[in-house]
Amino acid sequence: MDPVVVLGLFLSCLLLLSLWKQSTGKGNLPPGPTPLPIIGNILQLDLKNVSKSLSNLTLKVYGPVFTVYFGMKPIVVLHGYEAVKEALIDRREEFSGRGSAPVSEKSRKGHGIVFSNGNRWKETRRFSLMTLRILGMGKRSIEDRLQEEALCLVEELRKTNASPCDPTFILGCALCNVICSIIFQKRFDYKDQTFLNLMERLNEITKILSSPWVQLCNAFPVLLHYFPGRHRKALENQLYLKTYVIEQAREHQASLDINNPRDFLDCFLIKMEQEKDNPHLDFTFENLAFTVYDIFIAGSETTSSTLRHAVLLLLKHPEVTAKVQEEIDRVIGRHRSPCMQDRSHMPYTDAVVHEIQRYIDLLPINLPHAVTCDVNFRNYLIPKGTTILTSLTSVLHDDKEFPNPEVFDPGHFLDECGNFKKSDYFMVFSAGKRMCVGEALARMELFLFLTAILQKFTLKSVVDPKDIDTTAIVNGLISVPPPYQLCFIPV
Repeated sequence: MDPVVVLGLFLSCLLLLSLWKQSTGKGNLPPGPTPLPIIGNILQLDLKNVSKSLSNLTLKVYGPVFTVYFGMKPIVVLHGYEAVKEALIDRREEFSGRGSAPVSEKSRKGHGIVFSNGNRWKETRRFSLMTLRILGMGKRSIEDRLQEEALCLVEELRKTNASPCDPTFILGCALCNVICSIIFQKRFDYKDQTFLNLMERLNEITKILSSPWVQLCNAFPVLLHYFPGRHRKALENQLYLKTYVIEQAREHQASLDINNPRDFLDCFLIKMEQEKDNPHLDFTFENLAFTVYDIFIAGSETTSSTLRHAVLLLLKHPEVTAKVQEEIDRVIGRHRSPCMQDRSHMPYTDAVVHEIQRYIDLLPINLPHAVTCDVNFRNYLIPKGTTILTSLTSVLHDDKEFPNPEVFDPGHFLDECGNFKKSDYFMVFSAGKRMCVGEALARMELFLFLTAILQKFTLKSVVDPKDIDTTAIVNGLISVPPPYQLCFIPV
């Protein structure tokens, strides 16, 4: 071999080892499995089910706090309620950063709510929460919009004529329409081509970003630049959605009444005008587009998966469904729409909704956090910027709080008198400063849509309930239900 080539390879190896030592030598990180140079612990992880791989490491050797390497990047893993609570709640400010996600960052460039950091994140999140709260209390509240869409959902389900159907499309349309109503002040017919295109691209983005390939790209960002892959389709779809939102915003500008905002876009445009001379804030069209995108994902995509899980679990457990329907008949009746005030009078239904979310464990390892400064945590020194993964599975399936956690049992959220029982372990929306911005909306969607469906239909499985498999398909980051069909029988 040419001596120059040999020398080049030797120097490259020295450089890589030097970089490796720099990346592994900072701070006093918790112990963990020995990483290989360059690739880290990636061979010890199942990228289709990272949560299970991390749980196995916890149970076998390392305890509730340990370090793994995704490529050359150290990631501190927190397992169990005490460790997760200590970080996300007790020390919420220090653990409030968002961990690196190169695939998302390539298109976002720090915009939006979910993957932004610093002052931009704080101001955008504060504005979004406040605006959703204001819209929730307006002349045409978010609850009104949800009730209207629930009626449309019921009518679409009637059109199935009690024939076997996959509920994915109809449920997805209803939830996406709720967000369209809040953001754009419009709802779409379920056959509208623009609406269907919007939904298709959102669905595709979610599937791609939670795929093992994207987890690999996040660990080795060089793959983004030199290899083809589905991440490019996700970026293409994000560009389409960004363009669509900005077009809608410019149309809104032409008819904007600053004294009478109609929807989220109007509120953002008003804020843009108010802050146009403030260089420290980022109320721009770019930030608007990705903020809207984040609300779509939080309020429609994840909730759609949860609602599909819910219907499947109710098919599997007809005795639970019967109790919910008895409570609906007693509290609401058959002739008026369910409303959020009903929830406090329906402890069993409330418990069922909570148990569905606990049981399915939608985001097993949460979205990545990061520490905002050097942090002393349980006698370890975690350097500023280090990514933190919190195992929500270990909290939601803790057998001390939820006996037999692998069993679907609404009794996990009921006391001995049958009253609803809250749990500090209920972290399906995460916890602390990065708690899901769409939490309140998602809670409303799940309660109102589920009660509206069960008020008007009997759910009939196409197979014997005991043969229904409710095992979630873990696809990288998100747990999705297996495909299934059922009949909606009008009552």
